Amino acid sequence: MTELSIVIVSWNAKKYLGECLASLRSVSRNLSIETIVIDNGSTDGSPQLVRDQFPEVKVIENGCNLGFARGNNIGIKLATGKHICLINSDVNVPADCLPKMYQFMEQNPDIGLLGPQMLASDRHVARSGMRFPTVWNAFVRAFAVDSMLKPYGVFGNLLMTDFGFDKNKDMDVLNGWFWMVRREAVDEVGLLDERFFMYCEDIDWCKRFHLAGWRVVFYSEAAAVHYGGASSSNHPIRFSVEMQRASVTYWTKYHGRVSLVFYLVAIGLNHAIRVIVWGLMYLIKPGARSEALFALKRSAACLHYLMTLAVFDKAGPEVTV
Repeated sequence: MTELSIVIVSWNAKKYLGECLASLRSVSRNLSIETIVIDNGSTDGSPQLVRDQFPEVKVIENGCNLGFARGNNIGIKLATGKHICLINSDVNVPADCLPKMYQFMEQNPDIGLLGPQMLASDRHVARSGMRFPTVWNAFVRAFAVDSMLKPYGVFGNLLMTDFGFDKNKDMDVLNGWFWMVRREAVDEVGLLDERFFMYCEDIDWCKRFHLAGWRVVFYSEAAAVHYGGASSSNHPIRFSVEMQRASVTYWTKYHGRVSLVFYLVAIGLNHAIRVIVWGLMYLIKPGARSEALFALKRSAACLHYLMTLAVFDKAGPEVTV
């Protein structure tokens, strides 16, 4: 059996994809690996890049954007490795990252899902996990209490502002930029939920790993660089709305109607407050108008989506790209 299968879903991220695949070449000296690229209908020449410069990589062309969850599921079904890595196309993987993670998985058979430390492009440690969403931490986030009182976990719940991501820790959620999963755990837990086009599939999958009794662990001793937004930057406002749709889908899956109403009020307040703040910023700070206008449009689009939502019937129209 191949020791490690690497699955990369890509959509119009040619520059980042090339760097990601180049960084993975050094891994084969330490592990037996296979790499599978699932291309979601890119128009920037990404599949041809893979064929020309990385002939050892298997590339699957979907012809259209099937979304993050469905794209990864295609790769998982093709994978033959003992463990499977799902890595975003905008990640640069140092040579020692995957061997360290693989060894840690081998030493800890109760871990179903493992994630490394995330380094931003300037190499500072970035947040790569979160706690499960609740009505409480949604209201805390809406009023930015977690940002004002970062050291206190009771206020910093959702985005874990009280944790430095500098030590190993069992987590509620590992965000889906880079995962190593145990094949037998996937066989038990199941594939990613394809109702999530993009976003919140990570929260859902981690929830299901926990429910099945598998540990979800942040591993600080291995790190990789995540540039962020390689695909979503192509249509940032539309992807922001998709994030809201996904969050409602997740909440509907695991919570009742009353809880859903309170959750919608919380995230609606979040965007309403930001519309007001960014609107004022646009008026009083001419030098920041470009940034303020974009942020204003993004929050307004999300707020409009939430206000027109058929709350008890569906999670709203899927955002397609």
